[in-house]
Amino acid sequence: MSFFITSANPGKGADLGGLAGADAYCASLAQAAGAKGKTWKAYLSSTKENARDRIGKGPWTNAKGVVVATSVDDLHSDQNKLSKENTVDEKGMGINGRGDTPNRHDVMTASNANGMLEGGTCNDWTSSGEGSILVGHHDRVGGGAAPTSWNAAHPSRGCGMEALKATGGDGLFYCFAAN
Repeated sequence: MSFFITSANPGKGADLGGLAGADAYCASLAQAAGAKGKTWKAYLSSTKENARDRIGKGPWTNAKGVVVATSVDDLHSDQNKLSKENTVDEKGMGINGRGDTPNRHDVMTASNANGMLEGGTCNDWTSSGEGSILVGHHDRVGGGAAPTSWNAAHPSRGCGMEALKATGGDGLFYCFAAN
């Protein structure tokens, strides 16, 4: 496994303790699932780094053994294999999408379709207060400006857990093995 969506938020919405805290959370989930010996990076853009530049070169495989993308360019193309079926958590379990209860399909990224910073970052992932972030749809369906985008569908209603849930998510984010 070298790719997953977090099964849960660490508890403070978009306040992940910065990129370092988000990366550490990815690593802890991966290690608990048995994926050792990898450097894990959260797919999140900040004012200092773009998500696409943080995650290594690929290829990336989910917990079920499916290659979801072969390279950074493949990941950010229409050829990637990201879908509701293939975007599973660190244990290989599916995540509720649009039409499921509760809907958890919004995934925090603060990135545009090319993996570059767009919009807010909730104070570079240290705030659960005011602000907004761009989210994607892991199931590739829904509303917003780009409803089928896995990383850049629409802005969230805020940075806190309640605002993220009200938008259609659960404060989840993508994790990639950078090596």
